Amino acid sequence: MDRMDRTGQAQEPTPTPPPPSRLTGLKRSLTLWALSLWALGLSLWLHVVHILLGSGLTLPLLPSATRAVRKLADRQRALAKQWSGIEIPAAYPKHPATTTTQPPPTPTPTPRTLRTHLLSKDNQLYRDWRWANLDPYIGGAIAFVPAALILSGIWGMTTAIIGPQLSDSWGSVWYLFIPVQNGLTATLAGILAALQFPLALWAAPRAVHHHSRYLRAMLAPSDSELLATRIEHLTTTRSDAVDTQQAELRRIERDLHDGAQARLVAMGMTLDAAEHLLESNPEAVRALLQEARQSSAKALQELRDLVRGIHPPVLADRGLPDAVRSLAMICPLRTEVETDLPGRPEPAVESAAYFAISEILTNAAKHAQADRAWIDIRHEPSAAAHGALRITVTDDGRGGADISAGTGLRGIERRLATFDGVLAVSSPLNGPTMVTMELPCVLSSPKTTSS
Repeated sequence: MDRMDRTGQAQEPTPTPPPPSRLTGLKRSLTLWALSLWALGLSLWLHVVHILLGSGLTLPLLPSATRAVRKLADRQRALAKQWSGIEIPAAYPKHPATTTTQPPPTPTPTPRTLRTHLLSKDNQLYRDWRWANLDPYIGGAIAFVPAALILSGIWGMTTAIIGPQLSDSWGSVWYLFIPVQNGLTATLAGILAALQFPLALWAAPRAVHHHSRYLRAMLAPSDSELLATRIEHLTTTRSDAVDTQQAELRRIERDLHDGAQARLVAMGMTLDAAEHLLESNPEAVRALLQEARQSSAKALQELRDLVRGIHPPVLADRGLPDAVRSLAMICPLRTEVETDLPGRPEPAVESAAYFAISEILTNAAKHAQADRAWIDIRHEPSAAAHGALRITVTDDGRGGADISAGTGLRGIERRLATFDGVLAVSSPLNGPTMVTMELPCVLSSPKTTSS
């Protein structure tokens, strides 16, 4: 089955990066070995915590220990993806102590909850702890192979130079399987030592790759865990979609009741009055008919606005690029739009993207005190089978936007999650703010918009 990411979304294998140079591979193997030394110190502490886990004496220490293990594991996962192209999914319990994204507020796990996860031995927390205890030995040994070859070469060169003299006083000096006793054996030791250096450079990239494979074997969740995570994700997004749909229906009902329906009722009363005055006061009937005509025009306009709020006609007729350009024309910000879509996404994806862009521009104009905005829309290859619709909206406002601080961005995130989409926000203080959205989709129809 396909691998899945931390939200349970199916993913294709991550493209393998180009092979590094041999010196770069050597540096990377030394970095991994240094991380294994960090894991060694951490594992000594974890042993103490784990031994006393059943007694409850270490409960207050569990949150900090779990965060330390998670930090190291995340670092290793990132390096495996960056250096070897090996994606290592994770299926952590959803709470702030163990998630890297900004989840909805949920109760913070208690130390007893963490202890339950560790004792159950069938979850990501336990796998992380097990890996942290074994990595100094297994991962450290894999990463240390190139360095060991270099040290072996240095020792061989040393014995080749001073081995014959040392053998007179020490009795014997060996380099690997060669007893260095005279000039001939010293020369053989020197040749063998010299071969260790290119061998170390050859082994370094392979050691890095094998270390990533070992890391995936130790940390990756089982298929059943990924499936459970996927089911949980789909259940959550389905619930969000249903809630959003119900809220939208209530909004439409309210707008119809307060707007067009009220005007149509008033127009009916006006026509009824005109019918009663038709014989006795024709002039009054003319005025009432004019009033009814104005009411009908206003009701029609309100209905058009309501339809535009449900699904803009320009979006259905011209597609997302022209719909966004139309949106930019009425936006109070000076907005530039760049698009590169060789076809059209599915209507539901187009609609979700359009209203997400509209919400972001509204936030920028209302809260960010921005003057200009830039929108970039394109279809790019991604982990999804058919690529993804990638949208970037940037403004020059004051920055400081935070998904967890309000409902606007959170609502956009939920809207995109219905389609397995993701939202990323970069908004330092004083700006600029860059909101990036990615929606897996296939372009199913030819391009119909103007470029």
